[in-house]
Amino acid sequence: MGIFDEVISSQAFKQVIGQVEAAAVPIVLNQVLGNNGQGGINTILDQLRKAGLGNIVDSWLGQGKNIQITPDQLRAVLSNDQVKQLCARFGIPADQLLQILAQQLPAAVDHASPQGTIPKGL
Repeated sequence: MGIFDEVISSQAFKQVIGQVEAAAVPIVLNQVLGNNGQGGINTILDQLRKAGLGNIVDSWLGQGKNIQITPDQLRAVLSNDQVKQLCARFGIPADQLLQILAQQLPAAVDHASPQGTIPKGL
């Protein structure tokens, strides 16, 4: 089971966004995390750090509780074009897209970094 499969397989997650939208989340996360030749998870983590959210990112990578990120914090990091493109591509309203990402991104990064670092190629 892959990183994003575990995130979207939780019952609570499916209740929040429904079956159709749950199927789109791995693709949305891949797009946001830059897995399509755009630098991988480290790209979004670097963007978050540059926006002054390094303490949040570090909590996802380290052991212990993950600090949640807010949809507004993500909105400040992602460009309007990125958000619009993702919304158009997946048919998810911006507020809902950002809420889903804010809920799922910490767990996705945490799961991808069991030793506290992101392996190369992700």
